[in-house]
Amino acid sequence: MNKIITVLCLLVLLSSCGSQKKVTTQKSKNKTTRVVKVPESTPKAETKVVITDHHKVEIPVGDTPELYASPTQEYIAIYSDIAQDEMRNYGVPASITLAQGILESGSGRGRLSVEANNHFGIKCHSGWTGAKIYHDDDASQECFRKYKNSKYSFRDHSLFLKERKRYAGLFSLQKGDYQAWASGLRAAGYATDRRYPEKLISLIERYQLYRFDDEVLGKVANLNDRHTIIAGDTLYSLSKKYNISIQTLQELNGLETNALFVGQVLFVKPLPKD
Repeated sequence: MNKIITVLCLLVLLSSCGSQKKVTTQKSKNKTTRVVKVPESTPKAETKVVITDHHKVEIPVGDTPELYASPTQEYIAIYSDIAQDEMRNYGVPASITLAQGILESGSGRGRLSVEANNHFGIKCHSGWTGAKIYHDDDASQECFRKYKNSKYSFRDHSLFLKERKRYAGLFSLQKGDYQAWASGLRAAGYATDRRYPEKLISLIERYQLYRFDDEVLGKVANLNDRHTIIAGDTLYSLSKKYNISIQTLQELNGLETNALFVGQVLFVKPLPKD
């Protein structure tokens, strides 16, 4: 009898354990798991910061900024088209405009050009209603014109010369005569520096700025007459490519040495005769 009771107890215990296990399993099956999907973020393009003479630019890695041999070469590359447009519209030689801009603005690095887009040091004068900036010049904290964009400075420079009677004689000079213009500006009172004409002429001839006058005046036929220097170019390779002598290339572009730099633009065909 005792054995039977013992067996029955064991059966009850086993039945109880099995029941608990079953319940636990059922709860596990009914348990709800909440899954939250986090949207993948678009990877940000890797960039790098490039600092030029007066600009801080963020560009994608792999892009290469155009390099120039000097700030002046960079200035010419940026503003030569604007100077040519001013020559077409108002008659001021592009070479003179560029040389004055280089000289007056420090090749675009001076305070007035950086903070006020004023490339020619034009003062407020009476009647100016635009924005202003104050800068030490002949006197302390003089008033200078401030422009929203550099192109307005170039336009104001053209109007400044075109609309004032004392500069009227300049516009009767032979078109593209930068030497006469340089001397005429000084004589008309544009600058008090006695060497002002020499400085302008020196810049024009050193950087061959007269080329931009020639192009406006039709002395340069088309873009096929020019070559932009890339890595590996030499005067010898260009002479072979365009069937022109090295000496002619030097004379055509006012080169004193064989040194070239990436981005430099050379004329590779003789200018047509007048």
